[in-house]
Amino acid sequence: MIDIRPFAEIGAANHGWLDARHHFSFAGYHRADRMGWGALRVWNDDTIAPRRGFPPHPHRDMEIITYVRQGAITHEDSMGNRGRTGAGDVQVMSAGTGVVHSEYNLEDEPTTLFQIWIRPDRTGAAPAWGSRPFPRADRAGRFVTLASGLASDIASGALPIQAAARVLGATVQAGETVSYAFDKRRVGYLVAASGQIRVNGAVAQARDGVAIRDEAAIRIEALADSELVLVDVAQ
Repeated sequence: MIDIRPFAEIGAANHGWLDARHHFSFAGYHRADRMGWGALRVWNDDTIAPRRGFPPHPHRDMEIITYVRQGAITHEDSMGNRGRTGAGDVQVMSAGTGVVHSEYNLEDEPTTLFQIWIRPDRTGAAPAWGSRPFPRADRAGRFVTLASGLASDIASGALPIQAAARVLGATVQAGETVSYAFDKRRVGYLVAASGQIRVNGAVAQARDGVAIRDEAAIRIEALADSELVLVDVAQ
């Protein structure tokens, strides 16, 4: 099953400094049929105005992955971490037993990002934060695992999370294809940050959601130069 969810039809909330789009029920946006996708709970598509952001607020028992598309986000938390994550790079926060953090766009341009929340395999883990660069050129024509709870992925350089899940990225030029295989009882959610793609015959535009279930593999053809983010989680 390939279910295309057009960007124009997902949840929207414009707060002036924050233009937020919600692929799943979040805050004031509620759809009973879109409470998540397997262990994937949140996929927000945010545009944050220059010099604005989220003041300190708490989280617990959630794996929060931030994929920066343009600009940068600066993180600070109650564990003493502080860091700036720029375009094309990724940060992760395992909220675990509880953490307070802030996220600000301290740049002079808007920051656009995907924020992805995945339910952890177990509650009450120790909180943690990390960030690292993932150059887009290194993902050319292939999927690279950006964050994962699988030991083999972490050993290969993926940021660690407390969930048996993968967040992957790829850049694909027009006319090229990439493929990805799913294990049994796994589902996927794919978004092209830019471009246009065809997934197992179904066409998706930039920022559309592509919900994937009961597919042993997907073949993604770039109809225009495209930047892809894929989440692979337990059903």
